Amino acid sequence: MSLGITISLTAYFLLMIGIGIYAWRKSTSNSEEYLLGGRQLSPGVAALSAGASDMSGWLLMGLPGALFVSGLTQSWIGIGLVVGAFFNWVIVAPRLREQTERYDNSLTIPEFLSKRFPSKALSLRSISAIVIVIFFSVYTASGLVAGGKLFDTAFPDLIHIGGMSAYQTGIYLTLGIVLIYTMVGGFLAVSLTDFIQGCIMMLALVIMPIVVLIKAGGFGVSEARMMSVDPNFLSMFHGLTVIGFLSAVAWGLGYFGQPHIIVRFMAVRSVKDVPAARNIGMAWMIISLAGAVGVGIFGRSYTVGNDINVPDPETIFIILANQLFIPLITGFLLAALLAAVMSTISSQLLVASSSLTEDFYRLFLRRNASEREIVNIGRLFVLVVAIVAALIAHNPDSEVLGLVSHAWAGFGAAFGPLIILSLTWRGMSGAGAVAGLVAGAATVILWISLGLDQSFMGGPGIYEIIPGFIVAWLAIWLVSLATPTKDEFRPLAAE
Repeated sequence: MSLGITISLTAYFLLMIGIGIYAWRKSTSNSEEYLLGGRQLSPGVAALSAGASDMSGWLLMGLPGALFVSGLTQSWIGIGLVVGAFFNWVIVAPRLREQTERYDNSLTIPEFLSKRFPSKALSLRSISAIVIVIFFSVYTASGLVAGGKLFDTAFPDLIHIGGMSAYQTGIYLTLGIVLIYTMVGGFLAVSLTDFIQGCIMMLALVIMPIVVLIKAGGFGVSEARMMSVDPNFLSMFHGLTVIGFLSAVAWGLGYFGQPHIIVRFMAVRSVKDVPAARNIGMAWMIISLAGAVGVGIFGRSYTVGNDINVPDPETIFIILANQLFIPLITGFLLAALLAAVMSTISSQLLVASSSLTEDFYRLFLRRNASEREIVNIGRLFVLVVAIVAALIAHNPDSEVLGLVSHAWAGFGAAFGPLIILSLTWRGMSGAGAVAGLVAGAATVILWISLGLDQSFMGGPGIYEIIPGFIVAWLAIWLVSLATPTKDEFRPLAAE
């Protein structure tokens, strides 16, 4: 590892740890501060924290890798995500911020659901906590896989600790830094580091495609080179079936049910700050996704023109960083990739930990636990979930995009319809909420188990979020109609 790269990465690691210490001194005195930062996030921090915790290593590895292999048809995933994120900010964000505080200052999604539907409080809290922990273990593992691939590709000669490979060393080094600032500083540390990491990611995704395009010879040369390899590489529609299109844009449905994203809505300073946060977040997202598309497309042109072998397409960002930049800038770009990975891992660890703490430990084991005890137990559960995720990520052949897609679909189907309808439909019953939660998660798991995401009725597979979302929505609607209860929706005090 060169001196320039070492300096850049060391500075980045020290900055993350420093933010963790700052947050520990400022906002970890009670569970509301540790789990939601005291609900005092500014619009900018809330927006970039939601964006950075959303995109993960998928933005700099999974998406560019898919575009590198298949061309612009893969950009429909990004388009679907932009649409889904926008409606998430419009429909869910203001309502969730207001209602979670109104329902006895709920600190987690399971707690909010239990207070929104008191007739099924225990069932909702328990089942949703189980779903969160299961899918977040897989989701967190995808981030660790990205971290392992980074070190394996960029630093193959890294000193191996205890006989581990560079991939495994990368997993535990990435996880170690994340654990330090997450366990110490809680939600505020995660949100502030997300803000910094989001800025680094966007800057890297502006710099990288521009430099790659210039080095590849410009638009004309790049287009001719890619057309010579695959005449349809730059087509957004060639070979795109209806099922393929729906499976790609359906990624946008996942936004409504991602606990690590929507928890930022709960923590924003006030409902009045939501529009500003939405505008900042959407601008960041569009710029970053456009940059990721550019990395994959122009990266293909550059590697073809220079006869560069790319054994793993998901490492194209790392290969280009090493090929085209001086060590100090390469270190910054690799720090951007680590930022994408670490921002999501830290958010997911904290949300999973908060569910285990508030919806299991406090609910079943220690109802009268002190605030200090809850904070410390929260730190312990962060460590537990991290260990499980590291075990899942141990296989170096795991694909980042594959792991992310399954976890994204699981959350989107289980919680998406549940969150939307609980915030907007007063006729929804507690039994309907439980039915939707179980049906959505079960459908996704069954769909994957049967291989229907790979092949459906002899044709291409259907992304599991589509049947999961539809089944969950229908289950909520039908069961709520069949089990009418007194309106469980608590009106505003002024109403």
